[in-house]
Amino acid sequence: MNVAYLGPKGTFSEEAALRYFPPNGMELVMYDSIFDVIEAVAEGEMDKGIVPIENAIEGTITLTTDGLVTNDVWIEGEAILPVALHLLTVEGADVDEIREVWSIAPALAQCRNFTRKINAKIKHYSSTANAAESLLKAGDKHAGAIASEWAAKTFGLEIARRNIHDFEGNSTRFIIISKEHAEVPDASKSMLLITPMEDRPGLLAIILNVFSSLDINLSWIESRPTKKKLGTYRFFVEAQLGAHEVNLKKAISILKTYGHDVRVLGSFHSKQL
Repeated sequence: MNVAYLGPKGTFSEEAALRYFPPNGMELVMYDSIFDVIEAVAEGEMDKGIVPIENAIEGTITLTTDGLVTNDVWIEGEAILPVALHLLTVEGADVDEIREVWSIAPALAQCRNFTRKINAKIKHYSSTANAAESLLKAGDKHAGAIASEWAAKTFGLEIARRNIHDFEGNSTRFIIISKEHAEVPDASKSMLLITPMEDRPGLLAIILNVFSSLDINLSWIESRPTKKKLGTYRFFVEAQLGAHEVNLKKAISILKTYGHDVRVLGSFHSKQL
């Protein structure tokens, strides 16, 4: 089985993939973008893929939601990866002499208090792993990279300061996708994509009332523009019910009766990594 993930080596995506999938008979294949991962699965080039969809602090990863709109893939699982950010340095570096900190924009934003405290300039990279790898290649003792413990192990860097993020309890939610629409009989969650056929006053409230009236708890709601007209949206809705449940089937049927397009994107379990 081959599994697509967002590279390069040392990313949180690679760590999530290695923790989620059994090691026997699995081959991890790196791709340059989230969209490339989703497309590779949709086209049958890869058996499965793993992509981030939400971060506890930064919110929804819209590259993933947009990729789900345009590609026919099935969400078969969910993985929650705790996220801890550390300051990585090359061997022999002194934190008091760090003048520049490298990382991806969201990681730098999540560690703003620390970088201000050490009065360091920031430098943007395409990923935390790319920053760590670049630091190793540069061998710069006056620079540090904000990345994970996994990246430190991958590139042989030292963890000079642990847990430098501003907020505790950060985590990233990943979805596992495949080409096959395999039903999970006892699934506990489902994701729907609802595209209204026409705009009208109270549209979102009407949609949400359908779930409320059937006592269906929604754990995530996200709107994305239809890209057809300013002010028109489609909605991602995550329900705390499997697609096999009678009440969810009723909700979908009612929404379709109202004229909305409803696509079930997946039905799955959630796994803490």
